[in-house]
Amino acid sequence: MAFRVPVIILLLTVGVNTMAQTNIPRPEHPRPDFQRELWLNLNGEWEFEIDNEGIGEQQGWISGKSFSRRILVPFAPESKLSGIGNTDFMTHVWYRRHFRVPASLKGKRLFLHFGAVDWHARVWLNGIFLGEHRGGYTPFRFDITRHVRPGENELVVHVIDETRSGKQATGKQSHERHSYGCVYTRTTGIWQTVWLEATGDTYLKTFHLIPDPDGGRVIFQGWVDGTQKGTKVRLRAYAGGKLVGEEVVPANWRNTIGVLKLSTVKLWHPGKPFLYDLTITVERNGKAVDTVKSYFGLRKITIEGNRFLINGKPVFQRLILDQGFYPDGIYTAPSDEALRRDIELSMAAGFNGARLHQKVFEPRFLYWADKLGYIVWGEYPSWGLNVNDYEAVTYAVQEWREALERDRNHPSIIGWCPLNETDSSKGSALAQILLATTQTMDPTRPWLDASGYVHFVPETDVYDCHDYTQDPQVFAQRYEPFKQMGTRAWNNVPGDPRSAYRGQPYFVSEYGGMRIRTGHSTGEGWGYGETDLQEFLKRYKELTDVLLDNPNMFGFCYTQLTDVEQEQNGVYFYDRQPKYDPALLKAINARPAAYETQPPRVLDIQWVELLPTSQHSAQRWRYTLQKPADGWTRPDYDDSAWLEGEGGFGTQGTPGAVVRTNWNTSDIWLRKRFHLSDVDFKHLALVVHHDEDAEVYVNGRLVASFKGFLTSYTEHILTDALKGALKPGENTIAIHCRQTTGGQYIDVGIVGAR
Repeated sequence: MAFRVPVIILLLTVGVNTMAQTNIPRPEHPRPDFQRELWLNLNGEWEFEIDNEGIGEQQGWISGKSFSRRILVPFAPESKLSGIGNTDFMTHVWYRRHFRVPASLKGKRLFLHFGAVDWHARVWLNGIFLGEHRGGYTPFRFDITRHVRPGENELVVHVIDETRSGKQATGKQSHERHSYGCVYTRTTGIWQTVWLEATGDTYLKTFHLIPDPDGGRVIFQGWVDGTQKGTKVRLRAYAGGKLVGEEVVPANWRNTIGVLKLSTVKLWHPGKPFLYDLTITVERNGKAVDTVKSYFGLRKITIEGNRFLINGKPVFQRLILDQGFYPDGIYTAPSDEALRRDIELSMAAGFNGARLHQKVFEPRFLYWADKLGYIVWGEYPSWGLNVNDYEAVTYAVQEWREALERDRNHPSIIGWCPLNETDSSKGSALAQILLATTQTMDPTRPWLDASGYVHFVPETDVYDCHDYTQDPQVFAQRYEPFKQMGTRAWNNVPGDPRSAYRGQPYFVSEYGGMRIRTGHSTGEGWGYGETDLQEFLKRYKELTDVLLDNPNMFGFCYTQLTDVEQEQNGVYFYDRQPKYDPALLKAINARPAAYETQPPRVLDIQWVELLPTSQHSAQRWRYTLQKPADGWTRPDYDDSAWLEGEGGFGTQGTPGAVVRTNWNTSDIWLRKRFHLSDVDFKHLALVVHHDEDAEVYVNGRLVASFKGFLTSYTEHILTDALKGALKPGENTIAIHCRQTTGGQYIDVGIVGAR
């Protein structure tokens, strides 16, 4: 006899229009933003089989086949909570369970929902093929009204997960057998709630809300499936249980439009959230045939020049990188409380939001973000995707569209980013162009074409970089030109003009990532710039102050909220225990930012070359590779014995360098004489490209010292220092550059502006 999973019993709670379901994991409704009262949670124990040879369908496993193992859904088989704990590759897995349709759901239109299944799901009910879905992060459903039968129903799911194929977006899932670097344990199969839901014969399929705080209203666009004649949609908004808006409009298939005017107007704002309850009722002849409970927040986002405004205000985005992994559940939080707790842990450390990194988070996380006033960026898990494969990109665009459709009503989401750390290949460029449809799919939020590295779409609403430099002085020097002028944003890949900064709002969307030495045993791991707690706090403050003090920087994102397996650079350990008092970070993060207290500082300067660099035309310098005698910086120093060569000086292949004279030793000293007829300029700047540390002297005076390296020519406004050193007539510039590792390059010029 085939093994039968015990049937879940539903208990109707008296006086409450919801079904209480017990003895199952993750029992809460998975969609607080789209909830019907008649539903059945199908989480719990299912039969399970690993099909190593992929022969299940050929051998008729679609019905009547008892599987040998048991798994606890919605936890993936790699996780401890699933009861399986197999972390090897599983290309084909099978699920099976039986269920009964409760009397309260009978006679209605019945849907089978899957929150997320990684990656290719094929589903049968009572031996009938319902359909399939590709994409590991987005929901799908089937109308099973005609396929259910009295008594027990058999549900079978076959999942194909070819992680290494390049066809799938896998995010931070390892393509090797074990975790390594910044990729972790995989997720295969069902990893979000499975449920049944009953509707009327005509029902609300989906809807989109556009909040309009200035107009004191919310605009509704819904898709009503079924009979349209005589059908209306009633919208009711409540504030604190009080009816504050009602509108009734005729149903019009996919374009049912309603404008809900609100008598009470309260904004949803970061840290100060206010949510309205929303009831959407599909009616015919005065009777409800379908009712959906939801909610919304009144919140608007505006881009004005380099300002990213929330409700018309510059809100500095103090973000944390959140990867959404759990020690026992991998992709799936062990409980709803765990989702809320992650947000509270972040806020306790002074962060007001997160980049939801390389994963489409489940809706209940977004629900808690909405409730707690926590801002988030929605991101697609693009790693693992071969962007040069047309088929793969097609799957990705479809999945991204589904993610936007599912999540676009959440006020906590303030921006979209479909790609992360893309390269300069043709495929990356085409993928960014294709995914620019994000702006059309959701015109209410900013869009970042790719986080970090290259930005191939000039129309990207936001611009960013990733910077794990651990030296605060180097970090500060990289962003000083942008602080001074607002026009020279540091770019990870500066050599491609397609990726040039064009004046958008700008932030450093990954930085820090430091590992702290503790007495807590976490096994082997890594992080950037490993240090003790005292040095960590000092470095964290110095790095973060650079960003907080920049009036042209709208935010930052620190890596990361928790350790994840071997990547141990979180504020918290992987088990969510604190490494130190998070209030220590909050004291650093929470102070007012220059972006919030100062106007933008954007200087449209037309520079005049006073001493040209060799970027476009070779300039001749005296140089030596041997340490010179004291006094080599003075104008009267005799450099006639030095070599003579054309700038710039360095090794070929150094990013952004224009090498005309080879320099491959540890140190180089340079001198050049030049003539100025006038030094009366409002602004004076050095134009520098250095790799690595450099000191610049003018007429014997040290005017600037630079640490680390640049990847492009950058202006550094040094008006006071240069005015104090330059003079009409003959001048001398002297430079020492020191190189320790990697590429090397040095070239310097001087510019002025009236």
